[in-house]
Amino acid sequence: MQSIQRFDGIHAIPADWGPSVVCIGVFDGVHRGHRAIVQATRDLAHEVSVKVVAVTFDPHPSAVVRPDTQPRMLSTLDHRVALLHKAGVDAVLVLTFTPELASWTPAEFVDRVLVRGLHATGVVVGDGFRFGHRASGDVGLLTSLGATHGFVVEPLSVQVGALVEHGDAGQVAWSSTLVRQCVLEGDVAEAARALDRPHRVEGEVVHGDHRGRDLGYPTANLNPVDHASVPADGVYAGWLVRSPSGTAEATGARETALPAAISIGTNPTFDGNDRRIEAYVLDRTDLDLYGEHVAFDFAERLRPTLTFDGVEPLLEQMALDVERSRAITDASPA
Repeated sequence: MQSIQRFDGIHAIPADWGPSVVCIGVFDGVHRGHRAIVQATRDLAHEVSVKVVAVTFDPHPSAVVRPDTQPRMLSTLDHRVALLHKAGVDAVLVLTFTPELASWTPAEFVDRVLVRGLHATGVVVGDGFRFGHRASGDVGLLTSLGATHGFVVEPLSVQVGALVEHGDAGQVAWSSTLVRQCVLEGDVAEAARALDRPHRVEGEVVHGDHRGRDLGYPTANLNPVDHASVPADGVYAGWLVRSPSGTAEATGARETALPAAISIGTNPTFDGNDRRIEAYVLDRTDLDLYGEHVAFDFAERLRPTLTFDGVEPLLEQMALDVERSRAITDASPA
């Protein structure tokens, strides 16, 4: 697999970087709508035989300008970069979103990033795109600045990709907000439909109560990364994902996805108080994952969290959960 070309800041762009067509956004989750924007960028770049660059921001701009509204994230930065690369971009420019960057005027952003940094000949954004200090720039201003600096702007409708029926909301467009709502409700199957892949939560494997091993179902307890979008409490079928480097999303590394039954909740049968995210890798009791950075990929919700009247009925249900997880993961290989 070709390595991912990633520029961490404008200063990291090679001095000899040639002209490019650029798409701009947070791209959290890199869902179907995001990939439609990437495809439009690729089409425009192909017309003039230049490279495709995605510009993204970390942390999420809301973390700086409106900390109380910072959303739960659908992907880590490394995973996002890898997904953008898989979608077909040649390089990803990661801009650290700071109060200083937030203070740039729209003209400053265009000059520093698009003109002097990436030598943009074209820019593709969603039609609701805002940029610059206090989000004062819109597509109209970007188009005007593009005419001054010699690049074209192609805005795409917010309905790009598809419209999907979503409960009482009716038809809605693919969006990170939609996916977050699905995850919050535990509807990971619908989230996967919008993402075109399973929803993923990453983190480090830490010690838990070690109760699962005593019951015959040893689990990996995940300490999720900050601001991760964790599904609602319940039991899920999915996969525990490892990579050769010990990170869930290594540059160019081939991942190993192990079918698993995943539990999220407080273990009410044992009067637990702490919310746990733990996975039993099917038919494996030999794994030593402590301290390893892994990912849990969610395929389908099996049931809500339940309180059982003792260990025996719990074990009976766990056996059923394992078999349902096996059937689901066998039918939908990671």
